[in-house]
Amino acid sequence: MTIFLILISAIFVNNIVLSQFLGICPFLGVSKQVNTAVGMSLAVTFVMALSTCVTWILQKGVLEPLHIEYMQTVTFILVIAGLVQMVEIILKKISPVLYQSLGIFLPLITTNCAVLGVALMVVQKQFSFGGQAHMLNLGESVLFAVASAIGFGLAITLMAAIREQLETSDVPKPFRGVPIALIIAGIMALAFMGFSGMV
Repeated sequence: MTIFLILISAIFVNNIVLSQFLGICPFLGVSKQVNTAVGMSLAVTFVMALSTCVTWILQKGVLEPLHIEYMQTVTFILVIAGLVQMVEIILKKISPVLYQSLGIFLPLITTNCAVLGVALMVVQKQFSFGGQAHMLNLGESVLFAVASAIGFGLAITLMAAIREQLETSDVPKPFRGVPIALIIAGIMALAFMGFSGMV
């Protein structure tokens, strides 16, 4: 039951983009084409899952035993930056087209507050399941990270699909571009708030 609650909560109820408003820059910047949005989602999923795993181990194995928890933000950012560099090198070799289409947004995963936010959440926040609060273990933390990345991917892909449809629609001139994107993002956030009654 805990696995189901983590998945539903991270993907729909507490969607990292539409409920917690983390990762807005790539959400608005990369959501112009579905294939680019899917590529960004896969890159964020990989980085988010791996960085959460590494940062959880560092937190529990190094920072807490040495009582240097105050170093967690700096440590987590360094881990995320290293992983993003690895993803960038791999994408450049495996899929140069996707690498080019992601452009500046790929290195920006390093500063994507959604990735850092999830890494910090799993080591700082107590989650409530069945009325009891507890910290997530390593497996639950990685599951939460993957589910949060899936939620990010769902939001960015839906946004890209809607924006692709708007390219062929008759949008009034003052609303074209960023204004209609922000209106759609707001409507999507309201729609995702409807999931809050599920958990």
